[in-house]
Amino acid sequence: MPRRTATMLASTLMLIALLCAGVFIPVPYAEMSPGPTVNTLGEHDGEPVLQIAGRKTYPTDGHLNMTTVRVTSAEYRMNLVEAVYGWLAHDTKVVPHDTLYPDGKTEEESTQENAEEFSQSQESAKVAALKELDIPVKSWVIVSTVVKDAPAEGKLHAGDVIKAVDGKAVKEPSDVADLVTQHKPGEDVVFTIVPAKEQAAAEKEKRTAERTEKVTITTRASDDAGEKRAVVGISAGTDHTFPFDIDIKLADVGGPSAGLMFALGIYDKLTPGSLTGGQFVAGTGTIDDEGKVGPIGGIEMKTVGARDKGAEYFLTPADNCAAAAEDTPDGLTLVKVGTIDDALDALKDIRAGDTADLPTCTAS
Repeated sequence: MPRRTATMLASTLMLIALLCAGVFIPVPYAEMSPGPTVNTLGEHDGEPVLQIAGRKTYPTDGHLNMTTVRVTSAEYRMNLVEAVYGWLAHDTKVVPHDTLYPDGKTEEESTQENAEEFSQSQESAKVAALKELDIPVKSWVIVSTVVKDAPAEGKLHAGDVIKAVDGKAVKEPSDVADLVTQHKPGEDVVFTIVPAKEQAAAEKEKRTAERTEKVTITTRASDDAGEKRAVVGISAGTDHTFPFDIDIKLADVGGPSAGLMFALGIYDKLTPGSLTGGQFVAGTGTIDDEGKVGPIGGIEMKTVGARDKGAEYFLTPADNCAAAAEDTPDGLTLVKVGTIDDALDALKDIRAGDTADLPTCTAS
C-alpha cells in the first residue's frame, strides 16, 4: 500500500475513533437554553395569568414578560460532541452538571424545590406590589419546615403560626432562632402557636384565629462545627393574608426568578393607565417582601429568549448586569434595577420615550 494512502487511511480511522469517542463518552455537563416567555399582563393557555377579584382593576397594554430557561434533565448524560456544540452555539450554555443538580439532587427533588420557590416568589410579588401601593397586608411568622427526626418533629407542623417563644412575642422569622439559641442544648423551650388547621379555618371564615397552644420542646445541639447551638429542628418563614384575591395562573414554571415581573403586573392591573406605554418590556429577578430585586441564573439565555419574542427592553437585576452585558442580543436594551422602585422609574421613562438616561447594564 502506498505510504500516502496508508497515512490517509490511518488519519481517517483515527478521526472515526475520535468521533465515536465523542458520541459515546459522557461528560459531566448539562445544557441551558432559552425557555418560554409569558406576558404577565396577558393570557396563558386560555386564561389570564394574573386574576384579581374583590378590588377594582384597570385595562393594561403592552408586555411585561417573565422569562424562563430550559435545562437538560438530571438523568441526561451529555456526550463530548454535544458539549462542544453547546459551547460554540449562541443560544445555549453548557455548565457543570452539579451547577444545576448539586449534591446528587434528583430531577424530582429539583422540581419540588423549584415549585416551592415559585410559590414563595408569587407571595412575595403580591406583598411587594401591595406595599408599593400602600395597601395593608397582614403577615405572621410560621413554621416553614420541620426536620425529620428533630426534637420538633410531631410537636410542630408546617403552617403552625408562631406567636411567641418563651413568652416573648415573635415578629420576624429571625426572632425564632434568636430566642431558641439563648438556651443551652438540652434545655426546654416553649412555643406559643396557632395550629395550622386552626389558622386555615380562620382564614377561610375571614376571622382572626384566637385559639393558641403551648408546646414544650427539648433542644438539642446543632450539627455545626465548633461551638454548638441549641436547636429544635425547624425553619421559620412568613405567611400573609391579602385584603382581596390575587391568583397567578401559570403551570409548568418553577423557581423564584419571575417575582419582579409578577409584582409589576399586579401593580399595573391595580393602577389606572398603562405601565409600559404599550412597549414590549421583559425581565427577570427575584423579589422579597420589601421590593428588593435579587439575581437569578441563566441570564444570558433569558435575554436571548426575550429578544426572540420581540422585547426591546429587559429589566435586569443589578447583580446580573455584567454577565448579561457580555453578550447582549441586538436591539435589546438592558435596564439595571435593584428594587421595584427602580423598575417603576425605568418604566416611567420608557413609556414617556425618555430613554436616553436609563440605567443600562455594562460589561465588567
